[in-house]
Amino acid sequence: KKNGNLYSWCKMGYMSRISKSFKHALVLPLAHESKYILFSDCHRGDGGAADNFQQNEFIYLAALRYYKCRGYTYLELGDGDELWESRSIEKIKEIHAHSFELLQKYSDEERLYVIYGNHDMVKKDEPGFYPAIILKDSLGKKDIYLTHGHQAGIMNSTFWKVNRFLVHYLWKNLELLGVPDPTSAAKNNIKKDQTEKRLAGWAADHDVLLVTGHTHRPMAGTRKSPYFNTGSCVYPEEITGIEIEHRCITLVKWSLGTRDDQTVYVYREVLGEKICIDEYV
Repeated sequence: KKNGNLYSWCKMGYMSRISKSFKHALVLPLAHESKYILFSDCHRGDGGAADNFQQNEFIYLAALRYYKCRGYTYLELGDGDELWESRSIEKIKEIHAHSFELLQKYSDEERLYVIYGNHDMVKKDEPGFYPAIILKDSLGKKDIYLTHGHQAGIMNSTFWKVNRFLVHYLWKNLELLGVPDPTSAAKNNIKKDQTEKRLAGWAADHDVLLVTGHTHRPMAGTRKSPYFNTGSCVYPEEITGIEIEHRCITLVKWSLGTRDDQTVYVYREVLGEKICIDEYV
């Protein structure tokens, strides 16, 4: 009985935290002509040994230029900047100047919207940063809910300052020695599975499509599962994201390839099936 009460209390906590993030969500239109590209977990760092984004910045820039030329709006689903391992956003902007210049161009055209995650939670009170975004379906069939996903765990939401302290002063250095952070949903498979199960359960209970990041594991969703995950931008030599176009959701991967003449290029690859909103109705 005690275990049952503890489970109920825990479930009520994370379900409430996820729901609360959407009470102050930004609402954007979702029509047949809408084009959105969703990336998360870029973890843009300060250029040090722990800056996992640095190796993929070339791929990231190529992808963003592709989407900009095609009229997409860029939605960043949290942890865009690594502000746990680094405390200086100015240093991050200096190291990744090309990325911020391109993001500024999106912003100038009103095609940039940013959700904060646990690793950039310090930005939550700044203008232009949101806890969540709702893409409101113009046909009234199915809305798409977007948030980072850290709300599924109490240490990455309510007690995020404790986790930030541990990462900055303990796990950042141990990670360089090959010791992964056991509290991280991105680096611990048990935490990852638990987090995704909770997020998928919330989406099913609320009868909406939910897209998050946080766990770094890309998920395309299915016609029976309403949960999707963008993955991350810190895989070795590849990044993943989600395109939303014509009211359909597509998981994509951007990677480096080599031509026969030994030149290197960036290419886009579709992962899984394209899932359209109308298939859920």
